[in-house]
Amino acid sequence: MANSSTMFSKTISTSSSLITSPTPKSLAFSSTSTFTHVGMNFSRNSFTKNLKICSKKNNQLSTKSLICKSQAIDSSDSSSSSVRVQEFSVYEINERDRESPAILKLSKKPDVFALGDLIPFTNKVYTGDLKTRLGITAGLCTLIQNKPEKKGDRYEAAYSFYFGNYGHIAIQGPYLTYEDSFLAVTGGSGIFEGVYGQVKLRQIVYPFKIFYTFYLKGLKGDLPDVFLGKPVEPTPDVEPSPAAKATLPEGVIPNFTD
Repeated sequence: MANSSTMFSKTISTSSSLITSPTPKSLAFSSTSTFTHVGMNFSRNSFTKNLKICSKKNNQLSTKSLICKSQAIDSSDSSSSSVRVQEFSVYEINERDRESPAILKLSKKPDVFALGDLIPFTNKVYTGDLKTRLGITAGLCTLIQNKPEKKGDRYEAAYSFYFGNYGHIAIQGPYLTYEDSFLAVTGGSGIFEGVYGQVKLRQIVYPFKIFYTFYLKGLKGDLPDVFLGKPVEPTPDVEPSPAAKATLPEGVIPNFTD
């Protein structure tokens, strides 16, 4: 409720017996007592209700004022600061040198992918600017539905990105081969301990080139500069730099995962 003053009236009729007391401090109610809200003033953190209580005894009206004060929560006044989101991008590239992916046919349709088929995989990971080899992916995709009308498949995926000494990030969710999809970031290790958020998966060339953009929350510090280079625009022709592809010292992170 915004800061404003709202005037309204409310009348309640009640029946009660007469209360007698030898002291003048008692409050007597006869057959009819009228309660009228004469005003409600809202401030940033509290509001005040002015309540007039009118009682009738022996045809005499007496009025008492009652001030009620209570706390109101203003959603715009939160002690917790907004959660910081840190963003970076990577490329996952299958260079056909890791015997990946493997295909485990568990469905009853041998000629097409179908529910239950499993695809374990591992591919190489490069920075978004393609100048540095970061590590690998490793995980498992379970086929949920073949989409012939879209010339693709829907998988449920659970896998990790390994970044050498920096640690790893685990993700899980839908992997769609025919359009962009978002997966949940479920945790990590090293500098990514306690991380959460989501990652956008953009298919470039299935199943050989994928572009990811991470939106991370919960990081305890800033991302290292190596993750923050300007990403190369995703196209089917993108390739890592020669130094990164050859894993030369200037083209890899310390103890990159291979």
